[in-house]
Amino acid sequence: MGKILIIGCGGVATVAAHKICQNKDTFTDIRIASRTKSKCDALAELLNKRYGTNVTTAAVDADSVPQLVALMNEYKPDMVLNLALPYQDLTIMDACLETGCNYMDTANYEPKDEAHFEYSWQWAYRERFEKAGLTAILGCGFDPGVTSIYTAYAAKHHFKEIQYLDIVDCNAGNHHKAFATNFNPEINIREITQKGLYYENGKYIETEPMEIHKTLNYPNIGPRESYLLHHEEIESLVINYPTIRRARFWMTFGEAYLKHLEVIQNIGIDRIDEIEYKAPAADGSGDVVVKIVPLQFLKAVLPNPQDLGSNYEGETSIGCRIRGIGNDGKEHTYYVYNNCSHQAAYEETGMQGVSYTTGVPAMIGALMFMKGLWVKPGVHNVEEFDPDPFMDELNKQGLPWHEIHDGDLEL
Repeated sequence: MGKILIIGCGGVATVAAHKICQNKDTFTDIRIASRTKSKCDALAELLNKRYGTNVTTAAVDADSVPQLVALMNEYKPDMVLNLALPYQDLTIMDACLETGCNYMDTANYEPKDEAHFEYSWQWAYRERFEKAGLTAILGCGFDPGVTSIYTAYAAKHHFKEIQYLDIVDCNAGNHHKAFATNFNPEINIREITQKGLYYENGKYIETEPMEIHKTLNYPNIGPRESYLLHHEEIESLVINYPTIRRARFWMTFGEAYLKHLEVIQNIGIDRIDEIEYKAPAADGSGDVVVKIVPLQFLKAVLPNPQDLGSNYEGETSIGCRIRGIGNDGKEHTYYVYNNCSHQAAYEETGMQGVSYTTGVPAMIGALMFMKGLWVKPGVHNVEEFDPDPFMDELNKQGLPWHEIHDGDLEL
């Protein structure tokens, strides 16, 4: 039982807040904080009316350690659930160390001025969190998050050696927009336009963006073209499961999405550096020079991912396809996955399935901590904890999982 501070008020935070309120016997005090307090207030009003909770709110700039420290010292949460932007992971971790708060997030840190992400920045905090007796849990969304826990579960129950791991992520939904991203457009476009990266035989192999792709079949969906991307959970999984010979991450994209993305890149609106732009002064006195980041401008004009849910049809399918040596000493394959309906997610939380599949695991991770099941001073990726109670909660909290033993992995 404990107090939780949610930082962020986007689609994922909205889902996590709904699920936290649904588990109010564990989460006794709930506060939501973001830069725009009015958004937090509107969400808190909805939650309190629906669940009979007493969710409170606050304004905070997550780029500001002093503001974060003041908020944490005033509220004194048992855990800070970081559902803000990946740029802000380190400032929030700094504030947690200064105030003695435990920490959890869903995506690893990346700097604002470089389209690059890896765990090294956050792993560098290990000793400080250990010495402070604080737990920091990294990457507790779906991928990263559930996919890492699926891997831990497979290693615990089915395999002596996991040798080949392919994480597959399919969104077969239709939001009826010409072009939209399912989570923060700035983060999404930065992620998928990077070069691909996978692990094989002890080293990382880099590919051109979208260079490697193949058709994979997804349960209840069918064939979808799937593209190899760089994704952060591979980085920790190959360390924690050193028998892995090859690890890859695949995601599906439709032709229309890729064509729009190609145009965005060709005209340079995916740039993350500042450019100068002449704009008319508000008082009519002439032009003024303003600085804008093209990708941030694009984010401002694209549909808000939080507004996609009402017309979203179809489902997601995310899982792990694993091959290795089973407990009987023979080679086996194992496919563990979840399919999530966009419509069902919207009916429950007002958000689409991509937000749902990230927000629910974030709540479950916090639940694991509050119940004392995932408590270990230091900085840890989710696969370092016992997967069993988390897997049980997935079935209870809206993301039931399914298994296929010794099927064709197609990879």
